[in-house]
Amino acid sequence: MKKLLFVCLGNICRSPTAEGVMKHLVSQNNLDSEIYIDSCGTSGHHSGENADPRMQTHAQKRGYNLESIARGFNKRDFQEFDYILTMDESNYSNILKEDPSGEFHDKVIPMVNFCKKVQTTEVPDPYYGGPDGFEEVLDILEDACENLLDKVKGELT
Repeated sequence: MKKLLFVCLGNICRSPTAEGVMKHLVSQNNLDSEIYIDSCGTSGHHSGENADPRMQTHAQKRGYNLESIARGFNKRDFQEFDYILTMDESNYSNILKEDPSGEFHDKVIPMVNFCKKVQTTEVPDPYYGGPDGFEEVLDILEDACENLLDKVKGELT
């Protein structure tokens, strides 16, 4: 089984959306028993909360359910997950700081590294913006998740 962890700041917009999109794709490919998906934030500020209602609304329009409950990153996530996928440079840096020995650095990958159609350097935080920001996040994550799934499928034995 492959285990994927999506990471943003508060775990209420970007990472639960990545989780929802990926779960949808995994289910469509009948891989639920082979790929485990979770999300978290580098800050535990929103722990216990549902995804942002605005993000949920935009995701639902595209057929995605965002059912995760926010949690903070835990150092044992390094051992638990095969991929730790970050949404922006700040998330990436913050996760690497949690692993000063560098033992797990190869597991930490910017999510946008999997984009092929959308050209961007990060998944921007839509929290303080308008509706277009939530749509942009979905566009980026749909692209990245499709390509990430292709990579992970190739690793399943």
